[in-house]
Amino acid sequence: MKISIKKFLALLLSLLPALLTPCASAISLESTVGQYGMLPVYGFDIADGAYAVTVESDCALLQDVLADITVTDGTITAELMPDNADLSALSMESSETAAENAIEANSDGVFTIPVKALDTEIPLSVYDTQKQQWQNCTILFRADSLPQEALLIDLPDYDLIEKALDRYEEQSSKANDIASPIEAVSVDMADGEYAVSVELTGGSGKASVSTPTLMLVRDGKAYARLEWSSSNYDYMIVGTETYYNTSAEGSNSVFEIPIGCWDSKMTVIADTTAMGTPHEVQYTLTFYQSSIGGKGQLPQEASKRVVFVAMLIIIGGGILNYYVKKKRSI
Repeated sequence: MKISIKKFLALLLSLLPALLTPCASAISLESTVGQYGMLPVYGFDIADGAYAVTVESDCALLQDVLADITVTDGTITAELMPDNADLSALSMESSETAAENAIEANSDGVFTIPVKALDTEIPLSVYDTQKQQWQNCTILFRADSLPQEALLIDLPDYDLIEKALDRYEEQSSKANDIASPIEAVSVDMADGEYAVSVELTGGSGKASVSTPTLMLVRDGKAYARLEWSSSNYDYMIVGTETYYNTSAEGSNSVFEIPIGCWDSKMTVIADTTAMGTPHEVQYTLTFYQSSIGGKGQLPQEASKRVVFVAMLIIIGGGILNYYVKKKRSI
C-alpha cells in the first residue's frame, strides 16, 4: 500500500507528545506482544471507569484471557480471567522470587493485578500446576480495544507504522541487492594502457567524464581511469568498494575503478561537495567494448600530438627563416 506524505507527517505529529515524555519508551522490534513503536498509555490518559480490554501474552497459560480494567484517579487495576486450569497462581515478580509474592485467584477464578500502563509490556510470572514450576512471561493490555470515549488522547496509527516499516525493509533489501561487489572484467589483452569510450548518465546532467577514457589492463583485468569535468568529487562507490580522488587539488577529479561489465549500465555513486555540503549522487557508466583502441585515441594524447606538430612547425619555420635571411645577406 502506498503511504502518502500527508499521512506520514500526521503520524509523526501524533507521536510527538509521547516522544517528548521523558519516561516514555516504545516497544522494540523484537517484542513478541503488541506492535512496533507502541508507547505507554497511562491511567491519566484514560477516563475513570471500568472497561473490557484485549490482552496479549507470550505465555501459553495466558492465551485467550478475558480482562477488565478499572481506572480511578490515574491508577489502573486489571482483573484477569484465564481460561486455563493449569494456571493456579501468578506474581508480578520473576520466577526466582515469585513464590514469595504469589497472587492467587478469588473464588470466581479472577486474578487482580496492578497495571502500570496499557500498550506496554508487563513482566510477570505464572505457576504451571502441570509442570509444577513458575515461568516468566509478558502481558500487554491493548489501549485500542477501549471505547473511543474512554481515551483522552489520540493513539498513533500502529498499523500505518508497521506498513511503513515493512516498506522500508523491502526498499533496504532491494538496495542491498544492488550494492554487491563489482570485480573488473577479464580481457584477452596484454597488460598496458588503452582507450575505451564511456557514457555517463544520471545526476543533474551537468557533470561529465572524458571519453574516450584511459583503460588499464593489469593481470588480464580491465580498469578505467575516469576524469570528471569537475574538481568537486571526492570519492566514488562502485559496488561495495569506495575509491578516492587521485588528482592534485584544484584539478578535475580522477578515479581508478574496475570496469564491471561491457555494453551495459553499471551503477555507481559519486560524492560531490559542489552543493556546499557533501552529497552522494547516483550515476550509471556504460563502457563500450567495441570502442577499445590504442592509447593514442585519448584526448590528452591528441593534444600532445597537436603541441608536438606545432613545435615542429615553429622550429621548422625558424630554421627556414634563418636560411632565407642568410641567403639574402650574401
